Order: sequence, then C-alpha cells, then structure tokens
Amino acid sequence: MTVARLTLDPSFVVGPVDRRLFGSFVEHMGRCVYTGIFEPGHPRADADGLRTDVLDLVRELGVTTVRYPGGNFVSAYRWEDGVGPVGDRPRRLDLAWRSIESNAFGLNEFMRWAALAGVEPMMAVNLGTRGAAEAAELVEYCNLADGTAAADLRRKHGVARPHDIRLWCLGNEMDGPWQIGSRTAEEYGRLAAQAGHAMKRVDPSIELVACGSSDADMPTFAAWEATVLEQAYDQVDYLSLHTYYDPERGDEASFRASAVHLDGYVDDVLATADHVRARLRRTKRIRLALDEWNVWYKSRLVEPEDRGIEDTPALIEDDFTVTDAMVVGNLLISMLRHADRLTVGCQAQLVNIIAPIRTAPGGPAWRQTIFHPFAQTARLARGTVLRPALTAPLMTTGRFGDVPAVDAVATLDGRTLTVFAVNRGTEPIPLHLDLRAFGGHRPGEHLVLANDDPHLSNTAEHPERVTLGSSRSTTEVLLAPVSWHALSFTLEERQ
Repeated sequence: MTVARLTLDPSFVVGPVDRRLFGSFVEHMGRCVYTGIFEPGHPRADADGLRTDVLDLVRELGVTTVRYPGGNFVSAYRWEDGVGPVGDRPRRLDLAWRSIESNAFGLNEFMRWAALAGVEPMMAVNLGTRGAAEAAELVEYCNLADGTAAADLRRKHGVARPHDIRLWCLGNEMDGPWQIGSRTAEEYGRLAAQAGHAMKRVDPSIELVACGSSDADMPTFAAWEATVLEQAYDQVDYLSLHTYYDPERGDEASFRASAVHLDGYVDDVLATADHVRARLRRTKRIRLALDEWNVWYKSRLVEPEDRGIEDTPALIEDDFTVTDAMVVGNLLISMLRHADRLTVGCQAQLVNIIAPIRTAPGGPAWRQTIFHPFAQTARLARGTVLRPALTAPLMTTGRFGDVPAVDAVATLDGRTLTVFAVNRGTEPIPLHLDLRAFGGHRPGEHLVLANDDPHLSNTAEHPERVTLGSSRSTTEVLLAPVSWHALSFTLEERQ
C-alpha cells in the first residue's frame, strides 16, 4: 500500500469558514414541503402543522441557511398566493413540476418554520414570469416595518415585525430551456440589474445572488457568466453555481472523484468573474453561492411533461448509499477548499427530494447516509480553513484521468484542529498527518463513515443501518475503501 501524507501549517490559510456554506434548500416540489416539513395532523406536528421530528433532524443536521421557494418552482410563482388567510388562498397549477399547489404553506409559514429551525432564509424572486416591480414589492413586504402598502399588508396578515431577510436570489437557472420564462444572457443580465437596483432601493442592506449557469455542461457556460456580470456587476454580490453528480452517469471511479469536477468548476467561474472585474475596472470581488448541489440519480428522472397532474407527487426520492455519502463529504471538502470566495452553499434539497432527511406521510422521519458527513462537517468545520500539502496514490478515472485517491482539508478554530479526509479509491490507504508545525497535540475524536458494502442505504425499516463509527484520533490512520473521516486534535499551548 502506498501512503498518503498530509502536511499542515497554521501559516497557510485559505480563509474563514462562512457558516452560510452549510445551507440547504426547500422548494415547493414533490414532498419537500407537504408531508416533509409541513404535515397537519401528523402525530409529531405542532399547532401550525410543522413536523417537529423533522425540525429535530434539521437542527441536528446543522443547516444554517435555507433557500426558498425554488428552484424551478419560483419562475412562475406568485408570492401573494401564499400569504393571508389560508382559506382564501388559491389552488394553482405549478407549471414547473405539473402538480397542484394548494398554497396552504407560504412565505409567512416558511419564516415561522425557519425561526424554529434556527436557519437564515435565502429568498428567491420570480424573474421568469414577473419582473423588477414585483421583486421590489416582495422586499417591501418582508423587510419594511410599516407605513407602506406592502408592509402594512404583512402586518394585516398577523406579522407585526419585518422578516428582515438579508439574502436574495434573482431568479433561478434562467439559462435553462426547461425554465418557465428562460432568457438569453443579455435579457437576464439586464433584468437582474433592473430588479437588483429596485430591490436595493427598498432595502440597501440586502445581498443579491445573480444566476450563473445551471451547470458547467451548458453550451453557454462562462459566456453566460461574463455577459450577466457585465450588465449586473454593480448590483449583485454573489454569482450562483448549480451542480449535481449522477452515480449512474459514466464510470463509477469518475463518480467517486466528483469533487475534481467541482474544483475545476469553481475555479473557472472565479476566473470569469475576475476577468469581468478587470474589464470593468471594479475593486469589488464577486463571491460564489453554490446554492444547488448534491448527488442525484438524475438519469432516473421522469420529466414533468411525462407525468399526470398530481397533488403531492413523490419526486426524485433517491435512496443514498455509503458511496454517495463519501462523495457528499468530498464535495464539502472542495467547498471548504474554496472558502475564501465560495461562501454560500445550499445542498438540494432538505427533505425527501434527493435529501439527507426522508419522511413517510403520517409515519417516521429518518437520516439518509449523506446526512452524516454534512452534519459533522457543519458541526466541526469552524474558524479558518488551512491550505494543506497532500501527496497520495493515484486512481484512474474515465472522466478525469489519474487523480489522487485521497482528498483532504483542515480547519483551525482556536486550539481545535479538525482534518476532513476521504478515500475515494477501492483499496485501503494509510494516511500520515504531519502536524509538527503546531507543536504538541492531544488526540480527539475520529469519526468515520464506511462499510464493507459501499452500496448500503438507510430505509424507513432500517434507519440506522449506516451510521458513524467513532474512535480516538491519531496521526497514523488507515483509510478504508470508499470512506469519509473527520479527525479532531486539541493543540497544546506553546511554552
């Protein structure tokens, strides 16, 4: 066996860990909202119909930010449909997923849920079928105290204090032909600039996320980003990235190395944004929001036009494996590696829809395998991300060629050092941690997610089949095949 070596030094820093990196996504799609986070009549529902068993798992997951209400859903959404007395709200055909939207759960219900979950809302505005005026009015409804029509309407709806939402998405995937109201880069860039200008006139303190490409395989990738930013650079603070990784697309080794793609994707978008900054002679640097990412068995998707119209269809409720969990842990390592500019992340989605949390209507909620690396990274990755020096044996992939079989990153929070590592190969690999730059250290906890069967999943019948193992951390560790690890150390004070 060839040894992997990871050398760390507190002088080599990427940047601070932004807590918004550990966000998630709630869309009015399938069973994410209805029978997911909201199910009146469920044995664990509170007086507002919110599932408290799901809330408990959301808190355990450590989610910090939640994007709402879409996703494709937002591109034809009328936010006014989801406020006011529930009995007066219209039932609508959602054009994105061809399902019936009852509007029993809307903006103010979401904000009540977000407060209970302890998460920051990330609100999306409809720039598919609507425009700058409606977007500015929604900011007014949410963020102004009183004295205007929209703010007073919120107060009439029983919400006296403003929601004070800081983070806003200017539409969703506007380059996608599947999107209701998709646009060219020139059209969207102009609209994003107009909407952003109007929204910041209502509340200058908000932060705005412009739509980047829907994924790096779009034919307009990079040209889209450049054109949008050339028109909206002064109005926006973030540019979005979306990416999903399909275990059934291509060879398995390439899937296990999905983080190699994410590394390149982030680097390419940053290069494009910085090129525009130089062309426009601006000093502000655009940050990135990876506000949709996950493993997704996308090849199994039944397209909306191929389904009948349903009330609450069970859409893309994938069962995740040990391998999928390792990949999710590796994607989080990649995100931390770019923490100086990638400061918002939203795993899509939170409940049922390719999610870390699954529920049964009227029944239990349980943790999928991917729950564990997310929850522990969100809990342990604090302080500052360190830039490691890593050497590792190579593995061969069909898509990326030869890549390191081991990937890792580390964070330093006061005297707590945490190393996150994966073995994405199919053989065990010894990992040596060189921590001499820190002086003395004491071992902490070593968490590991691995299994002899990398295709094992958790189910409603067997919700604890895949869980975390725990032992004492050490600087000499054997990484099992297809495994995720978090090793913590307490640094001793220098004399």
